[in-house]
Amino acid sequence: MSGISNLINHITLPRFVKAHQIFEHNEISQEEILKKLNDGFKNPEIAGKIKPGQRICITCGSRGVSNMTFVTKALVDYVKSVGAEPFLIPAMGSHGGATAEGQVEILKSLGITEESMGCPILSSMEVVKISHVDDFDVCIDKNAYEADGIIALNRVKAHTSFQGPYESGVMKMLTIGIGKQYGAHICHSKGDDSMSYRIGLNATEVIKHANVIMGVALIENSFDKTFDISVMPGMRIPEEEPELLKKAKANMGRIWFDSCDILIVKALGKNFTGAGMDPNIVGRCVNPKLKMGIDAQRIGILDLSDESHGNATGMGRADIAPKRFFDKVSFDDTYPNFITSYDPTAYRIPVIVDNDEEVLKAAVASALNIDYDNPRVIIINNSLEIEDILISEAMIKEAENMPQIAISGEPFELEFDRDGNLVTEF
Repeated sequence: MSGISNLINHITLPRFVKAHQIFEHNEISQEEILKKLNDGFKNPEIAGKIKPGQRICITCGSRGVSNMTFVTKALVDYVKSVGAEPFLIPAMGSHGGATAEGQVEILKSLGITEESMGCPILSSMEVVKISHVDDFDVCIDKNAYEADGIIALNRVKAHTSFQGPYESGVMKMLTIGIGKQYGAHICHSKGDDSMSYRIGLNATEVIKHANVIMGVALIENSFDKTFDISVMPGMRIPEEEPELLKKAKANMGRIWFDSCDILIVKALGKNFTGAGMDPNIVGRCVNPKLKMGIDAQRIGILDLSDESHGNATGMGRADIAPKRFFDKVSFDDTYPNFITSYDPTAYRIPVIVDNDEEVLKAAVASALNIDYDNPRVIIINNSLEIEDILISEAMIKEAENMPQIAISGEPFELEFDRDGNLVTEF
């Protein structure tokens, strides 16, 4: 029994219904992805740039990006087909505990190994200074620096804590990813308001001073499935990426409700988003100047995904979590991100209670000026999978007037196991 159990036992949780959020299904097949890649390789500004015998570096990020493993293997095969020698590097800033071994383990969890890709993986945190711009050094992974050419692969999407022409994308891969922990730390040193600008400067210098042959950008829809892919000549990445970002933002998912009293996120994880739970969905951006996502008075998280390997980045956005979440947190894997980003906000520990049921009851009990008998509560599986959600009875009437939401079934009570953990699935 937690210290607040007796103070919240009187709370009666509302009944819920399943709600289906409607988004466009415009994802493309792997055959279509491969065709777009092959068409891109034929671009006169790319074709012939990779010579037989050259060592070509391909970047690999730490996200669970749709089709990233498939596209990485396709890039490896392409490099081999022209007689060159590909190798992969983990390009993920300070992830994996900011260690070479930890970053290889992250790639392994994504299905990227030397055996599955058919080429070496060279993992190191050592960087080389290649330029100086504005007031900072530009550094890149030593193995990438020593390669004859670089292929930068990443997903282009809205970032979770800053906005601008460059957010998450190939330019960020050429700054934060390939810069390793040292380069990422330098880029973050002026705070979120300067991030897009500094990414633009840094990545442009990398393109100038390292042989960046091409950038490959994956673009995802509301279901985080690939709906487009772009192959860009290296020198054209700074010009073309902002338009890809606009396309990505236009296809983003969201919770269609503007607000709720309580938002419950069943799982936090770096495999869902770099922020653990995406502020573009759940709200509470670490940058107070930016307003994004749903407006929820209280946020509870219930679990940490296994794929996150103990990295609980983003837990600071939540108010309450159960002990089972806390027991999975690896501070060794979480806190390097705090040092790299200069901001402890997303790494603070929520209020810890006994179990999931107490998370919901504590959230209701601590909210201000709500109808405690009919609280407006939303439950999502994670910030990546939001097509199907649960909403409390108090929100049904509002949902029925929204064309983007379809209610299914009759109201039901949540089901918890003997330990008080939520077992209701949707």
